[in-house]
Amino acid sequence: IGNTVLHILVLQPNKTFACHMYSLILSYDRNKEGPGSLELIPNNEGLSPFKLAGVEGNTVMFQYLMQKRKQNLWSFGPLSTVLYDITEIDSWAEDQSFLELIVSTKKREARQILDLTPVKELVSLKWNMYGRPYFCFLALFYILYMVCFTMCCVYRPLKPRTGNRTSSRDNTVYVQKMLQESYVAYEDELRLVGELITVIGAVVILVLEIPDILRVGAAKYFGQTILGGPFHIIVITYACMILVTMVMRLTSTTGEVVPMSFALVLGWCNVMYFARGFQMLGPFTIMIQKMIFGDLMRFCWLMAVVILGFASAFYIIFQTENPENLGQFYNYPMSLFTTFELFLTIIDGPANYDVDLPFMYSVVYFAFAIIATLLMLNLLIAMMGDTHWRVAHEQDELWRAQVVATTVMLERKLPRCLWPRSGICGREFGLGDRWYLRIEDRVDPNKHKMMRYTEAFKVQDRDNYDKGSEKLETNGDTLCKKEMSALSLSRSTSRTSSHRGWEILRRNT
Repeated sequence: IGNTVLHILVLQPNKTFACHMYSLILSYDRNKEGPGSLELIPNNEGLSPFKLAGVEGNTVMFQYLMQKRKQNLWSFGPLSTVLYDITEIDSWAEDQSFLELIVSTKKREARQILDLTPVKELVSLKWNMYGRPYFCFLALFYILYMVCFTMCCVYRPLKPRTGNRTSSRDNTVYVQKMLQESYVAYEDELRLVGELITVIGAVVILVLEIPDILRVGAAKYFGQTILGGPFHIIVITYACMILVTMVMRLTSTTGEVVPMSFALVLGWCNVMYFARGFQMLGPFTIMIQKMIFGDLMRFCWLMAVVILGFASAFYIIFQTENPENLGQFYNYPMSLFTTFELFLTIIDGPANYDVDLPFMYSVVYFAFAIIATLLMLNLLIAMMGDTHWRVAHEQDELWRAQVVATTVMLERKLPRCLWPRSGICGREFGLGDRWYLRIEDRVDPNKHKMMRYTEAFKVQDRDNYDKGSEKLETNGDTLCKKEMSALSLSRSTSRTSSHRGWEILRRNT
């Protein structure tokens, strides 16, 4: 019952009352330091009151609980050294990490805890000592891996075409080699080494990604920008395309260019994932993800309808014309592609001035230019501008959350010998087996003096307001006139008292 009440207090909107009641309940706890302590009992979701405060973004309760966990080591004048208990915060030995819970929640208030002590210092320590070097090495290794895969695709086994052409538009001169012909020369053996590296890398990607999908859940793993959801989809699809290409090569099936081309595009697009490790490029990837999965996905539905309608009209108009003179609409798939290019103004309207164009082409193209170019493209630009304005206010916050998610990911993937535990064991100071983070703090005496003057100004203003309200109560006959005069009097006295207080502050400074 006591543990349930503690979890309820964490969710209370009146944070000051919740902190007092939390302390009162813990004062009756008999097992304050033992394993049966009320603070250590999780709820049905596996969250202790401390973790629940972080997930809900209750910064007041989080700071209150951290103040109870800290140990003052020494102080000398304005300098002091404090030990913060990071047992539940550190993700090194936690199955359900506090940092991972914060970055995976959808509440923006929870990400503000990443700027509080000691979470900010712990993340900075982990990222600067281990996270950034390992992440940069991983980015370099992945780029070299993609270069190897690209070279294997560029020099894939081809041979000259021997069959006759069946169409005047057929310009194929090379075809894919069979499996027995693909690995004969010395250059083929070098390419085979690169292909083996590519396939092994794809298998490693699947082995590393699948356990996280099963642990977190597909909806949460792929659906959150901070956890890199879109990039996880890209890299898993890339690995599957590599395996499909390998099967087609081994079975001598024609058409391996389709999965190979998809893999090249997806593999190089995944390089943008490593931009999150750099402060200059990380916020841009966030902006791109927000625009692609927000504005662009909605706009594509409207664009598909417009392209489908006008492409059908163009195909019908040019269906009776000679395709050698106007080949942009010679069949229906080509009409769709040409209309898509016209929609994005990549090409101009196809026209051959040596022949007569159908009259309806001019009418339909005029309507298409007005709707697509002038209306819909400018609408897309306006939508993206609005998204940029909204995301710009929190892009730095989202980037810091991405850094935390990347740090937790690397800490889970790497062996323990390459990532030792951060902090200091409490046994060195006689504090048990719990782990602490040492933080040096400097107390500015001028800051406290400023706070005292501010509190004094508030007291003076409050007293003047009380005197004005007493006058209002005694003189109830002329209520309307007295209210205006009393309010102006209280404002003038408040202004003069504040002015007098600031003059005292200036002299002291």
